[in-house]
Amino acid sequence: MIIHHEPVLLNEVLSFVTSHEHSRIFDGTLGLGGYSEAILKNFPESFVFGIDRDNQAINFSRERLKDYGNRFYAHHENFGNIDKIENINSFDVYMFDLGVSNMQITIPERGFSFQNDGYLDMRMNPDENSMTAAEVLRVTDEKTLAKIFWEYGEERYSRLIASAIKKSKSPITTTAELVNLIRDTLPAPVQRKMGTHPARRIFQALRIYVNNETGELEKLLKALKICAKKNSLIIFVSYHSLEDRLVKKNFREWQNENLGKILTKHPLIPSDEEIKSNYKSRSGKLRAFCINSD
Repeated sequence: MIIHHEPVLLNEVLSFVTSHEHSRIFDGTLGLGGYSEAILKNFPESFVFGIDRDNQAINFSRERLKDYGNRFYAHHENFGNIDKIENINSFDVYMFDLGVSNMQITIPERGFSFQNDGYLDMRMNPDENSMTAAEVLRVTDEKTLAKIFWEYGEERYSRLIASAIKKSKSPITTTAELVNLIRDTLPAPVQRKMGTHPARRIFQALRIYVNNETGELEKLLKALKICAKKNSLIIFVSYHSLEDRLVKKNFREWQNENLGKILTKHPLIPSDEEIKSNYKSRSGKLRAFCINSD
């Protein structure tokens, strides 16, 4: 299977890296290696250390970037555990793309996509002994499900959908079953007004919950505040308001505590040209921060 990947806001990321010391770069969300490859190509003297919680992504990127030899190293780890990585305070640039990878979306059996039928897994690290999305739907009570859909997906019909799931005659175990239930539950006029796939917010909410994405991001930001190298550059690309608010809030707190300076008064967003060539980039937002040198 050929998996295509276009890093979002890549020119903007490279522009920030260009203007900063960039001998050692930490890619905290390696994914398919798109950002790492661009950095290795554009900055021949740089070294990139990449991590990802998904072993499939690690293996893919190792193969993709093998020609860069010892300038690239990949390590299987969750960015929430960044403080456990040896010499984490030795990098000039720390960058994080918080989106789901194309590999996870493209492979149906991973269960991330509402456009491809597969088992409702959604675990970014399938090796973890954690609940799949299907198991969450099966064991979680209606009130809690509705809360998950509202808090993590901002789905205004969260209660209606949660009720339909719990009233289903058989457990929802595949992506197609969940999509069909949502389509059958939401009134047709509501779906026409949505302007997007009716299952998008529910899939987002389940993915965030299954992988504890906001909890891991909070852990990462707390650790970065302590572990990041002095005079280092920190870059985040996020894709939904929950992530962006967390990054924005922490950057403001860091600046107020005189830990460094926010480099993006407002988040950078993709140009019309980028969105036209890569529609998945449309919700991307980039924020950057520079840690003080003293």
